[in-house]
Amino acid sequence: MTKDELQERIYNHFANNKIKPTITAKAEAYVIKKQLIRAATSVGANHRAMRRARSGNEYFAKLSIVVEEADETLFWLELLIAAEIVPFSKLCLLLQESKELLAIFASTRKKHRSKKEE
Repeated sequence: MTKDELQERIYNHFANNKIKPTITAKAEAYVIKKQLIRAATSVGANHRAMRRARSGNEYFAKLSIVVEEADETLFWLELLIAAEIVPFSKLCLLLQESKELLAIFASTRKKHRSKKEE
């Protein structure tokens, strides 16, 4: 099983397939919205802290948090769509922006890690 297949299995089994039968749509939306807001605002706060890092190690640590929170933000957006809480048409621009920002942060972290290992 590849990493992507495992991620898809986790997503479908635990996240999407377990939400609908267990809680109401209103409660489901509230929980996901709260998690989305927490993750998305954490991206901004940790990016700001990253820019003020006092060392290379601190910079890398904060950048890693930014990548993690950006990926979590993307997860919650995808879940809102998959669980049919919000239509894709309403989130497509935000979803695309989230993917692009995640790619930028992940690429920056990869470059920083490569320089660190040289």
